[in-house]
Amino acid sequence: MARCLAIDPNNKVIAIDADPVANLAAGLGISEDQPITPISQLTELIAERTGAKPGTMGGFFTLNPKVDDIPDRFSSEKDGVKLLVMGTVQSGGSGCICPESTILKALMNHLVLFRDDIVIMDMEAGVEHLGRATSASVDALIIVVNPGARSMAAADKIRKLGRDIGIKNIIILGNRVNNEDDRELIRSSLGSFEILGFLPEHEEIVAADRGARRAFDDIREAPGELFEIVEKLTAMK
Repeated sequence: MARCLAIDPNNKVIAIDADPVANLAAGLGISEDQPITPISQLTELIAERTGAKPGTMGGFFTLNPKVDDIPDRFSSEKDGVKLLVMGTVQSGGSGCICPESTILKALMNHLVLFRDDIVIMDMEAGVEHLGRATSASVDALIIVVNPGARSMAAADKIRKLGRDIGIKNIIILGNRVNNEDDRELIRSSLGSFEILGFLPEHEEIVAADRGARRAFDDIREAPGELFEIVEKLTAMK
C-alpha cells in the first residue's frame, strides 16, 4: 500500500513499523545490509532529548522531547517510502512512563499531527502506539482479516480498543480471499463494519513471504484490487 501511494511523486509517504516482530523493511525491499536501529534503542538520542537514561523508571525527564528531526535523520528510504522502525520498550509494563515510551509517543504525535506526509503504521493486533491526542487525526484504522473465525473475532476486539481512544473510522480489509465464499463469510460475519476491499491470495506474494523479500519489484504489477483499495482509501481524507 505504501509503495502504491509512493508512485505519485507528489505523495510523501512514511511507513512506520510498530510491530514488535519488525519485518516491514523486507516487505519494502530494504536490504539487510542497510541496518536499521529501532528508535527505542537510540539510547544516546533518548537521553539527550528526555534528560534521562533509557531503562530508568520514575524520576524527572522531559515529557515533550524534540522529535521533529527524527523522521529524516533515522529513516531508511526505498522507492519513495521512508521507513521508521519504532521498536519496543523492554522495561516496565503496559503504558509505562519511561524515557523510551515518552520519545515514541512524542514521535507518533508529531508524525500524525504536524507533518504533511501520508503515514502508514503497521501494528500488531492493538492500538498501543496511539493515544487520545493522535487518534482524532487518524484517517482510518484498517483491520486486516483472513476468512477465518478467529481472525474476525479479533476484529471486534480491535474495533472496541480503537473506539475507546476515539478513532472514528475503523474499516476491514479482507486478505487472502480466494473466492466468493470467502468474501461472503467476511461480509456476513462483519456486517457492521465498512469493508475497504478484498485482496486475493497471489502466488508472488506467497513466494515473497517465504523468501523474506518484497513482492513485485515493479509495484505496478501488483493485483488491480490493491490499487482500487488505495484509491478508495485516499478518497477518505
